[in-house]
Amino acid sequence: MLSCEICGKEMMLEEDMRTHLLLSHLEDDLSCPLCGLSGVSYDELCFHITSAHPEEQHRQKEPAHLTCASGTAARTNSAVHVSGKSCTDGDSRNTAGATSTAAFAVSGITVVPGSWPEETAPSSAALTAQGPKTMQGSVGCWREGANEINSEHNKAELELLPLSKREKIFFCPMCSLVCSSSFILQEHVELHLQDQHSDQGLTLEACSPAVTSASSGRLSGERRFECPMCSVVCSDSFSLQEHVELHLDHNTAVNCAGSHDSDLKLATQLQQEETRRRKQEDEEQERKQFKRLQRQFGLDGRGGYHRQMERTMERAVADGLLEPAEFHRKRADMMESLASGVDDGRTRTQGVIGALYDYYQTECRDCVHVWLSAETDHYCSSAGDQGWGCGYRNFQMLLSSLHRTDEYSSLLQGKPVPSVPRVQSMIEEAWKEGLDPQGASHFSQRVRGTRGWIGATEIYILLTSLGISARIIDFHQPTGAGDTHPRLFDWVKQYFCQSGRSSRLPPRVIQTDLPPLYLQHQGHSRSIVGIEQKKNGSLCLLLLDPACSASDTRKLLSRETVSFSIRHVRKFPRSLKHRQYQLVAAQGVLSAEDKQVRILNSRTFCAERIP
Repeated sequence: MLSCEICGKEMMLEEDMRTHLLLSHLEDDLSCPLCGLSGVSYDELCFHITSAHPEEQHRQKEPAHLTCASGTAARTNSAVHVSGKSCTDGDSRNTAGATSTAAFAVSGITVVPGSWPEETAPSSAALTAQGPKTMQGSVGCWREGANEINSEHNKAELELLPLSKREKIFFCPMCSLVCSSSFILQEHVELHLQDQHSDQGLTLEACSPAVTSASSGRLSGERRFECPMCSVVCSDSFSLQEHVELHLDHNTAVNCAGSHDSDLKLATQLQQEETRRRKQEDEEQERKQFKRLQRQFGLDGRGGYHRQMERTMERAVADGLLEPAEFHRKRADMMESLASGVDDGRTRTQGVIGALYDYYQTECRDCVHVWLSAETDHYCSSAGDQGWGCGYRNFQMLLSSLHRTDEYSSLLQGKPVPSVPRVQSMIEEAWKEGLDPQGASHFSQRVRGTRGWIGATEIYILLTSLGISARIIDFHQPTGAGDTHPRLFDWVKQYFCQSGRSSRLPPRVIQTDLPPLYLQHQGHSRSIVGIEQKKNGSLCLLLLDPACSASDTRKLLSRETVSFSIRHVRKFPRSLKHRQYQLVAAQGVLSAEDKQVRILNSRTFCAERIP
């Protein structure tokens, strides 16, 4: 509760107390605007106008004006509105000790003399106790005409005031109230704006047009939340969020019609990118695999027999294993051999088949029958073809046996066992004749000077180019338990048995006049020079391996070491567990016509598959 210090009246609100002080304890002397009465209180002036000038009150249909001592109009009614607050007539009747001044002031609010001229004074409807909320309608109508007149009249009246007082006067832009403090005027205007917002409802509290909200925000100092997508300003962040979501939902609805097509295009684009990526990965993988195969098969450009031999001897010299003089002597011999095209015989071992025949005649009594090929020399790999020359060395073994066979000796007369580089040249010459065009394409028509591996197909075209009939038998899958190839062993037995004698009781050891068989599997090749049959019926192949060194092979020639070294020659079915094996067998001499037929047929190679 607030208590008036002058009269002791108690009130609840500070605004009511200010209005009470204004009306009940006015310090200015009031005068009647219709006659010369002056020096009376507010209540006395109201009673005077009601009783002495009733005709003027009815004629003008508005309450009499209150003026100060200088004749300025003042508001009269049962309640007077000051800064949006009011008090009743009962409150004003306790006025005591009022004095005359040029203007009255309550809580910093000043009414300037002459601020309400008689002809433009607001009606009682505009000055009721309803405050700025109900004043809005009347003030809005009154401001259209009255404010313009008041502004000119106020300017004229202000010129009469002293300069010091004139600088401290502030006019309300929405009514005719004049204040002496800018802070009081700001509070007064904010009350007008709050009442306007309350009339417009809750809609303006959430969102309002940018112009209205901007002006109110500037006047009230409130924080503004402007929509980034349009010209709407919201009063809080939550309203702004809801407003922006409406924009986004609208855009989503607009774009929904074309979403299916866009999704289809996106899916198609992603599928194309995935296909392109997989294709690139496959190409890269294929390129890496091809390079690996090139390196594995000696087609990566690292040089052939000549280059590898030189590097091996150079490393031996660097390691102190070979004297420089010896290096130059061996290099000269190598160059001479390469120039002649004939193998130098440094890796050859002769008499192997004869040593095996003697061994089986005296030893290994558990064998029922033994079949051996014609005499064959063993050729092992040298430093120049180590790791890739097994196919070339097996061809040398086969050719050494054909030279000793009457059926082929005449055909091969004057054609000694060639060197490895010469065999490569012979393969290229066979390609030029038209043999195996697919193989020629695989090697890019060039194998000389490389470390290219050769297999059963290259042995076949070499024999065909020499006029020798050959067959390729393909055992493409295992035919026995444990991934063994018993059909392979049976076929080899039938091959060597075809030249057996007609006697009812053949000898236990038989050396035939058949050349050895070329045996190829993944990564390696060997030569089959015989087969033995045990008492239990099991078969065992006799193989010469180019990977076996010349020194180890020569141990077969000695009676003291043959029993130990024969283990490297014997191969039982459990020792051959590669998935695929191929055999090349020489079977006679070709005529010129047959050779041409073989050349034509080699365009589409078809091996004999077993099973």
